[in-house]
Amino acid sequence: MKIQVKQAYDGLAEHYLKLRKEDTSVKFYKEILETPYLLKLLGNVKNKEILDLGCGPGVHAKILTKKGAKVTGIDNSSASINLAKIESPGSKFLVGDIEKLPFNSNEFDVVFSAMVIGHLKGWNKLFNEVNRVLKKDGIFVFSIYNPFKEVVIKKEWEGKEFRVIENYFDEKLIYDDWKAENKKFKVSHHHKTYGTIIKTLVKHGFELIDYEDCKPPKSAKKKYPEKYDETINIPNFCVWKLKKRTR
Repeated sequence: MKIQVKQAYDGLAEHYLKLRKEDTSVKFYKEILETPYLLKLLGNVKNKEILDLGCGPGVHAKILTKKGAKVTGIDNSSASINLAKIESPGSKFLVGDIEKLPFNSNEFDVVFSAMVIGHLKGWNKLFNEVNRVLKKDGIFVFSIYNPFKEVVIKKEWEGKEFRVIENYFDEKLIYDDWKAENKKFKVSHHHKTYGTIIKTLVKHGFELIDYEDCKPPKSAKKKYPEKYDETINIPNFCVWKLKKRTR
């Protein structure tokens, strides 16, 4: 699964970065819907040592560096890391495995991850590593697909379209087709219930201190009417803020 995801990000890195900067659905989902909530839960990052897990092409690292943070990004996609070094030259970047972090224990004030950990079937290794590299009372902020959004399906009845939730308790891989020009990749993420997520974070020494369902701002309705109507009723993403507990 890691190889599959790496190949997708290597193949689509440049195209993905371009779409985030143009008026596309990607920009709506990332820049308007998700990122504002990530930044809100991060709060004041000035002079904080931040580790960006699955940093991609450096979009978030650039924002956080401008806010005064000292950012280190890690990603298994070398193509993404190459772009990140250009996008945010004030940050540090390296190619690596987010489940085997090459950092000292108690090294970071904050660990941050945007839409990455959902690709992993199991979270035990990741959460152990995040706990290890965080300083005492360190913060872990991450975003994933909303567990309810993952199991919403469309149905029709008497000419009308409805959305219903099915198989919420069936924790399984969900596959999406990612496309760019003549490239196409099948990428998976793993659906987990809220119960599984909360039990996992508690098990690995974290306290849940904040949470947000990503809701589109009213200002987006005029420019992105269809995306606004879709996401104002069913949240696509959610953001979690955890605190490392003293063991």
